[in-house]
Amino acid sequence: MPDDLPQTGKNVKPSKESKSKPARKSLTEALIIEGAVKLADEIGVDALTIRKLATALTVKPMTIYHYVPNKESIIDGMVDMVFSEIDLPPPADADWKSAIRKRSASARTVLGKHPWAVPLMESRRAPGPATLQHHDAVLGCLRSGGLSVKMTAHAYALIDAFIYGFAIQEASLPATTGEEMSDMVDVIIETLPADKYPHLMELTTEHILQPGYDFGNEFEFGLDLILEGLDRSHKRR
Repeated sequence: MPDDLPQTGKNVKPSKESKSKPARKSLTEALIIEGAVKLADEIGVDALTIRKLATALTVKPMTIYHYVPNKESIIDGMVDMVFSEIDLPPPADADWKSAIRKRSASARTVLGKHPWAVPLMESRRAPGPATLQHHDAVLGCLRSGGLSVKMTAHAYALIDAFIYGFAIQEASLPATTGEEMSDMVDVIIETLPADKYPHLMELTTEHILQPGYDFGNEFEFGLDLILEGLDRSHKRR
């Protein structure tokens, strides 16, 4: 048989090139930010380090620096990602209060998932595109509702102060429903003289421990109060 003819048979082994391995997902800045958000949700942003993030992403710490310059840049991206999760207010041509109410409810839900983000939301010196788009959309919603520039500034500051403050308080409570609070409250009440804190006892027994109580309901009540007050002030002016 001529030497230059192709050989076939059982002894022929496949080349190494024919054995393909699953391609590893390439690291990107977006994947780093996404990983940082997930890690912060688990351990908090104060405990977040480049080394811990690298471990979570199964890469070396120096690999991360190839895509982002420092931790501050990562936090900028994390905050921007949180803003991107909040629903933009729908067009407010008909009812700006309804539009802001929907956006505010979305913000509360998102911040409940990422409680570490609350103190950082307005702290960044280099806000990202999602952050800027969100602010612009909310301002546009208020302005299209007829509010003046000055009243828009008042409204935005007041609404977000309420949302951020409520998110912090809600995240810090040991329990938020009457059912969850029941055992804890029983222990506290047993150690207190019945007549020493009468108003506290009254609120606890006649409201908090009643069926269906949920601290979260205070959000809608407070937000409605703010929006109605802003609307009345706007109409007077």
